[in-house]
Amino acid sequence: MDKVHEYYDYVLPLIVDAGKALSKVEDIEVEFKDSQVWDLVTIYDRKIEEILIDKIKEKYPTHKFIGEEETDKSKEKPILTDAPTWIIDPIDGTANFVRNMPISCISVGLTIDKEQLLGIVYNPFMDELFTAIKGEGAYLNGKRIRTSGCKDIRKSVLNYEITIARRNDYYYNMYMFRFKHLIKIIQGVRSMGCGVLGLCYVACARTDAYQCDGLYPWDAAAGTLIVREAGGYVIDSSGKDFDLMDPNFLATATKELSDEYLKIERIADEEQLTFSKLNKPFSP
Repeated sequence: MDKVHEYYDYVLPLIVDAGKALSKVEDIEVEFKDSQVWDLVTIYDRKIEEILIDKIKEKYPTHKFIGEEETDKSKEKPILTDAPTWIIDPIDGTANFVRNMPISCISVGLTIDKEQLLGIVYNPFMDELFTAIKGEGAYLNGKRIRTSGCKDIRKSVLNYEITIARRNDYYYNMYMFRFKHLIKIIQGVRSMGCGVLGLCYVACARTDAYQCDGLYPWDAAAGTLIVREAGGYVIDSSGKDFDLMDPNFLATATKELSDEYLKIERIADEEQLTFSKLNKPFSP
């Protein structure tokens, strides 16, 4: 783990410096990826990713990279190897960033032998730095954090990225059927528009659960490690083991809470399947 600490010490100030520069941006020009109005990108997304990759390559030329903007440019599905691999989201929550909502961040995760070992998430707009090294706990601005420990779904607050439902009929039906069942039971719901911070908020007990399907490795590489190191539980929303390269995740304060959410979601998914066989649309 000495090498992981070395990597951490090198990368952390790069991320903080990039975040501080990002927080001073005023004029923001927005583009849409593949004409999708929900998928935004700015020149700063590209610049931050490029700077981080170039600086890390300069120090560690044999390391690999999976970045949001690089993947979008190449149009190739990223492949995770055993090599040290940095998984980077230069601005997670771009839609918030362009509206001056302080819920966006830079996210960097590191895997070695396909194992998540390091996660750094920095929200410069609120000066919050979430960090974790596997086996050493999770921290917010240097102070140890832990999940809420909630085990009762009725007392839980869920972060649910319902905007993803607009992508296509598959996600629309999945999200809506699940939401219909969950909203009757849980204490409250939030939708923050920033996947990485959604995970970090479970880790520091601001919410108790976070459900999101349809994201990408860079949305989950740092945050899921931070949740686990804070004592939380992460699983695929289908109930299978979490897969970083296909991150449909349910992150919860405890395994007991996860089990309760999965039980309700299976009921919703079965109902959705029945309706789809009958060619019926979502029914509230």
